[in-house]
Amino acid sequence: MLYLALFIGLVLIVITTKLNKSLKLSNIWMLLGQIGASLVIIMVGKLDISIIHYPIYGNLIELGYLTIPISLLFLISFTNVMNMEKEQNSLILLLPCVSLVCLSISASNMGYSFVSIMGICASLMIMFVLLYGYFSGKVFVGRTLTSSIGYIIAVLSLSLLKTSIVTIYIPIFTLALPFALYYLIHNKFTSVQSITISSLTAIFFSVLMFVVPINILWFLVVGLTGILVIMQFSRKYRFI
Repeated sequence: MLYLALFIGLVLIVITTKLNKSLKLSNIWMLLGQIGASLVIIMVGKLDISIIHYPIYGNLIELGYLTIPISLLFLISFTNVMNMEKEQNSLILLLPCVSLVCLSISASNMGYSFVSIMGICASLMIMFVLLYGYFSGKVFVGRTLTSSIGYIIAVLSLSLLKTSIVTIYIPIFTLALPFALYYLIHNKFTSVQSITISSLTAIFFSVLMFVVPINILWFLVVGLTGILVIMQFSRKYRFI
């Protein structure tokens, strides 16, 4: 059912984003579409955050009535991490590709076939778009594609988050942080240079995921996540 729920959610994301652009509707309609797509994953796919596992102390926190609101917030937030007002060079897709590969490897190590299969499929789709854009020189990335990829990453990340909260490291530090860096430097460098620097940053943090001890990784998650949250109060550095 999770595969079906993901497909239905993607259809909702694409339809609402296309309608929002063609009819020039308010962004609230696109947000409602994302809420609907997220509810499909939660209700039909039976995927949510009901229990938080602490990696160091081994404690469990049951969210109870907060399960659906927090799950919705997580899905919608990461769906919109890649939102862009203007079309971008297709090379920007290197950032989510790194994140998807990291998700696939982590899921394979944990034995989660859904995440590993969908992560590989999404990565191959991105590589196809990149190759097509390279040879044709016509592909530019818009909100429909970025929202769809963001939605896939949000769903896959939520699947791993059920095992340990520390896996939130992957979408934050291999996707959100590199995008924040891209927004910070894209006016100071060329588009290709900005994407290259951000992609190398994403690769660096993805490698850390597999070499840094989990207790140190936990402090990275807590500390740097706080910094990213604070950045959202400034329009200049906001990426959600």
